[in-house]
Formats: sequence, C-alpha cells, structure tokens
Amino acid sequence: MADTLVIIPAFNEEKNIANVIERLTNTLNDVDYVIVNDGSIDSTSKICRERGFNIIDLPVNLGLAGAFQTGMKYAYKHGYKYAVQFDGDGQHRPEYIPEMRKKCEECDIVIVSRFVTKKKPFTMRMLGSRLIALAIKISTGATIHDPTSGMRMYNEKLITEFALRLNYAPEPDTVSYLIKQGMIVCEIQGEMDERVAGISYLTPINAAKYMFRMLCSIIFIQSFREKKKI
Repeated sequence: MADTLVIIPAFNEEKNIANVIERLTNTLNDVDYVIVNDGSIDSTSKICRERGFNIIDLPVNLGLAGAFQTGMKYAYKHGYKYAVQFDGDGQHRPEYIPEMRKKCEECDIVIVSRFVTKKKPFTMRMLGSRLIALAIKISTGATIHDPTSGMRMYNEKLITEFALRLNYAPEPDTVSYLIKQGMIVCEIQGEMDERVAGISYLTPINAAKYMFRMLCSIIFIQSFREKKKI
C-alpha cells in the first residue's frame, strides 16, 4: 500500500472519470486512489465498476463536504499518511503530487497554486479569488495566492481531523479556519487544465454566490466557530 491516497469526489462525471484515472495511474505508480461517487445519476458508477476502479458509491448526493469526508474516513481507516483532494473533471494534474508530498513534510496543507510565481490576471473570473485571498489575509494574516484551487494535500493529522471531527467542506473558508487553529499552509506553483467534457457547476451566477458565501464565512462565521487545538 502507498502512503498517499488521492480522493476523487465525482458527481455525474461519466465523460471524464475514466480519463482521470488512466492519467493518474499512468503518471504515478506510488499512490492509491478512491473515487467517491456522490450520488451520480449518470453512468459514473457503472463505468468505474466495469473498469475495476476503486470506488465508493454514496446512495444520495451529499455534496463536496460529505464526499470528501467519506474519502478522509477511508484514508484514516487504511492508515494513509497523506490525502490529496483531486477533481474528477480532468482539471488537476497528477504530476504535481510528488512535489506536494515533499512540501507536505514542512506544513499541514499544500495547495497547487496558479499564482505563486505568476501574476493573477485582472479579470472578472479572478475577482472572487482576489477578494477571498484578501479576506483570508485580513482575518488570519496568511497570504494564500490561490485560495480557490481545489487541488490540495493534507497530512496525517488533518486526515484524522476530517475523518473524526471536522465536518466542513474542503473550501477556502475551512482553510482559513484551519490557519486560525495553527495549521501551516504552503503553496507550490502549478497549472490547471480546462474541463474536457461535461458542464461545470460554476456558472457566472453560481460563481458569484460561491464568492459571497466564502467571504461571509471567512469574515463573519469564522469568529463563532469553536476554537480547539488540532
């Protein structure tokens, strides 16, 4: 068994999931993976089972928080040292995982960031990212260049936390919360690919709602979350 588990939440990813797993397994031979099928109503589960992929089928759609926590419980149960949050739509590149693992020896969370060494463009698409980064900076003092990046690695301590206690989605507001609890976050430079097939949830309207929800959570709700030693 490898020491690193790649957790792949998937909802209606029948057009992408096979390519995601094939790219992962062809690129790396020293990591394990688990697909968490989050109540998909398409052929995601059927495709995975026909191809012999490692999959957990959730009977209903629990959303990212429930799917991710299911993966973290799996990682905890099987004793993995590192867990990687990895999208099922083909946007994340598995070749960054070895560098993430090396970096995770000195911090608790590693984020693949598009903007460590490259400048963030001044576009409407990146406005939300800039505002969320600013909110995290104001509330925690930490600089996160790409807070909305969904490719993150968590160490063994946080695998335990998410599996047993921390029932929060792996989103920027949770990263902010964890920083306040003393967790160290690092970033490495990377790129993201465009979704090959299927429809992204983040339409302009949903993206605006997401940004507003993250900002409210980081600036206001964080103050009411219980502070505890992790």
